[in-house]
Amino acid sequence: MAENVKEREDGNAELVNTMGDNKHASLMTPAAIYYYSAIKDAMVCGKGTYTLVKDVDDVENGAYDKPLPCFGCGIGWFSFLLGFVFPFLWYYSTCLYFGNNYRKDPRERAGLAASAITAMGFSLLLMVIFAFKWF
Repeated sequence: MAENVKEREDGNAELVNTMGDNKHASLMTPAAIYYYSAIKDAMVCGKGTYTLVKDVDDVENGAYDKPLPCFGCGIGWFSFLLGFVFPFLWYYSTCLYFGNNYRKDPRERAGLAASAITAMGFSLLLMVIFAFKWF
């Protein structure tokens, strides 16, 4: 592949890649040659130029600026911790987890998942205890 420098009308230089000198160019499909040249042109032409997307002073308040409910730790972790006293809260959090309640606030996902896993373990433990008691 040969690289040539091409002068633009505005006086800037542009690096141009040609596929003709590449010994494997005949193996590439026309679409692949087009995409390869487009990617190389984008990499070469855009080198060193950055565009500011948003002004630093223009920061908006996001969805995560408000604190989580239940003393700031979220419903999931609050149910997980209080579930050791009231195990029914693990099942409540499991219903919230499988009902995709964490889509309202993704920070809730870990706590709800921990409560769901603990509810499954607690159910398994209850089944084992009842199985040994009755058999």
